[in-house]
Amino acid sequence: MHSLPLLHRLTGTAVILLGEGDAGDAKRRLLDRAGAKIVGEDDAAARLAFIALDEPEEAAARLKARGLLLNVTDRPELCDFTVPSILERGPVLIAVGTGGASAGLAKALRLRLEALLPASLGALAEGLQSARTAMRQRFPQGADRRRALDLALAEGGALDPLRAESAGRLSAWLEGAAAGQEGLFEFTVHGDDPDDLTLRQARWLGAADLVAYEAGVASAILSRARADASRLELARGAPAPLATGLTVVIRRG
Repeated sequence: MHSLPLLHRLTGTAVILLGEGDAGDAKRRLLDRAGAKIVGEDDAAARLAFIALDEPEEAAARLKARGLLLNVTDRPELCDFTVPSILERGPVLIAVGTGGASAGLAKALRLRLEALLPASLGALAEGLQSARTAMRQRFPQGADRRRALDLALAEGGALDPLRAESAGRLSAWLEGAAAGQEGLFEFTVHGDDPDDLTLRQARWLGAADLVAYEAGVASAILSRARADASRLELARGAPAPLATGLTVVIRRG
């Protein structure tokens, strides 16, 4: 990754906007939508600035010298951060970015995703938030809750987020929620391309509590695991570790 995607709360936050024309109006609408307090260049409270000017270099230099983080329209070399194409479903925000390489590509991908995600996705997210206490009561251990949710939210699961009816199934699911998958799952990879993983292997990786892997397994494959999953490098042919929760062992072919 060349950038780390972050969701930055802007409600009530001072943000400088230096803009003109259609590009400036677009940035203003975006900041209004996020609840930002749009201020002028001299506001000392601001830490972010958006510049949409035909000749932005001088303004960018001034603001950068003050330590502000900048977004400069159509000038990725002057940007400290870029603005993704945003898909919104209530509290669910999906951001598609290209690091400034092509806003058109990001928009096209976002429009394709718009057609895939049901309007009820926001209601599902809100329902899961409201159900946190009930979920803690049913699954007191955090790892158990995560595995149960992984199972329910998987493709074809009781709360499959790509199915419009899932938001209405939450109460019924809570009454009979099944525990998620546990145990030891082992497979062998013969190359470095993560696209060669089977769907089942990719699901194991995405849900694993512990990923044990032999030396030589590509980092691109390991990156398909959860960022907070524990990792353990094994010598070639070493025995699998004792399973804790859902453990995945990846051998090198």
